[in-house]
Amino acid sequence: MNDPIVYLNGALTPLSEARIPVLDRGFIFGDGVYEVIPMYRRKPFRGTQHIARLFRSLHTIGIPNPHDEAAWLALIDQVVQANDLDDQMIYIQVTRGVAKRAHAFPKEVVPTVFIMTNAMALPSAAAIEKGVACVTLEDRRWLNCQIKATSLLGNVLAAQFAAEHEVTEAIQFRDGFLSEASSSNVWVVKDGRISAPPKDNLILEGIRYGLMEELCAEQGIALEARRIGRDEVFAADELILSSASKEVLPVVMLDGKTVGAGRPGPVFAKVYAAYQAAKARL
Repeated sequence: MNDPIVYLNGALTPLSEARIPVLDRGFIFGDGVYEVIPMYRRKPFRGTQHIARLFRSLHTIGIPNPHDEAAWLALIDQVVQANDLDDQMIYIQVTRGVAKRAHAFPKEVVPTVFIMTNAMALPSAAAIEKGVACVTLEDRRWLNCQIKATSLLGNVLAAQFAAEHEVTEAIQFRDGFLSEASSSNVWVVKDGRISAPPKDNLILEGIRYGLMEELCAEQGIALEARRIGRDEVFAADELILSSASKEVLPVVMLDGKTVGAGRPGPVFAKVYAAYQAAKARL
């Protein structure tokens, strides 16, 4: 897609021609939220759950929701059908809108709605077969990580830290306990059981979080949400990342130390196969 078709405030337009005013609060303050929805064979994967999280984010920061679920899904479908790809990654952004620069919410402002698409870029076969490396980092972000906000500077700095160390992700800890990676949830496997940080304000509840709960139930894998100490992470038999773009991905090195046996483990294999089966059911 050299110049994909996007949606901006009621109109479809080539991305190169899409424009917003410089006083849009998303540009000035990062005052907005976003959502990313994978599309397989032009169908949304867990679209209802993604839209529900968008609604939660909008409500939490007080941006009026401009559409109901059916209208959102229809807009997304317009963008999907306007672009020549079967597998796409849809990006939605809603900001508070355009207003004179002042920190408090302006009155009678219309939200800016933007939807674009990119080609699906999933992990390579080598990454699935051999696993990936990560580094650790202290989580210095704000305390409302449950909001999928556009103000992602903390995540950007974490991702850059990983890039500088030439690894896939930076896995973060707050006060000695696992939170999440820069753009992924993290799953800890020990003795065939999966543990994950609880769904609270310290992590973004990835849509794959609920999917992992379902897949583990299908596969008979015990899953527990609880606080996980740093030592437990380094003593894990397996570590798994999950996100819309990574799907599920095995971690075999952390801070230069081998995770478990140093190769993707049996729990990952079960979860990965179940994930692919769920996609095939679309």
